[in-house]
Amino acid sequence: MSVIQALDISLAVLVLAVAIWTIVSRDAFAAVVGYVAYGLLVSLVWVRLFAVDVALTEAAIGSGVTGVLLISAAVRLRGTEAAVAAEWPGAGSRVLAAALCMVVTAALAAVVLTMPDPGATLAPEAARHLAETELGNPVTAVLMAFRALDTLLEKVVLFLAVIGVWSLAADGNWGGIAGPRRATNRQGALAFLAQLLPPVGIVVAIHIVWIGANEPGGAFQGGAILAAMWMIVIMARLAEAPAIGERRLRLALVAGPAVFLAVGLMGFAVANAFLAYPAGLAKPLIVFVEVFMTLSIAVSLPMLVLGPPDRPSS
Repeated sequence: MSVIQALDISLAVLVLAVAIWTIVSRDAFAAVVGYVAYGLLVSLVWVRLFAVDVALTEAAIGSGVTGVLLISAAVRLRGTEAAVAAEWPGAGSRVLAAALCMVVTAALAAVVLTMPDPGATLAPEAARHLAETELGNPVTAVLMAFRALDTLLEKVVLFLAVIGVWSLAADGNWGGIAGPRRATNRQGALAFLAQLLPPVGIVVAIHIVWIGANEPGGAFQGGAILAAMWMIVIMARLAEAPAIGERRLRLALVAGPAVFLAVGLMGFAVANAFLAYPAGLAKPLIVFVEVFMTLSIAVSLPMLVLGPPDRPSS
């Protein structure tokens, strides 16, 4: 057995162990920590499967943004854990739930193991037409050209999710600063990290967006990193969250979907199809759209994490 094989087996065992520990943990905060660790380990699994784009997204969203959301929820629910523990399901309910999970797992495993080899795939077709997109990264080509409509709708859904979160605000708080104010020690470790990480994170995010046309990376990964840098600054109280009524904030939220839609409509005139790119301009237009998508993602994710406005902006 080679060293790489041993590492792969160890990684697989560790992923299963962390997943089981997260499931059986009765402490909400401990379970969230386990979930974040699980997401990071899954990112390593994707790297070993040579799916670096998926690994970056898993680390940024699966562990990063989702982890922050769950940690905030766990902290807010600390006072209710005793009541929840008192209503813990009985042995019969737990056995039934475990049996149901095993049935679902077995069904999924059966589907995967009985798939034809080689499986049905459009990868050869995508590779054959990759040169027409002028992109070196096949993942970006699929997301921004071959299934551009899906990507556009995903960004619209992200925008609508922010609107949905804001709609939870009380009438008196509408237009106020996003999220509750947090008391933070400006001399603590969080404040130190909020000053140390953003300069590096911003450069890394811009680099990931720029190389995404030819190498693993892109708008979502870069935007998620920018969102994380902004969130850590807000959480450290080195900057206040914006009021949801600010024009600049709202323009940033709609910039990505609006520019993407405008370029898609332009396709009718220059390429005879919606979301089609004219020959010789595909790559510049895709990079142009991704810049605005990065901005919208970098703003949308913190707004989802911060939640509805807690008080009027005045």
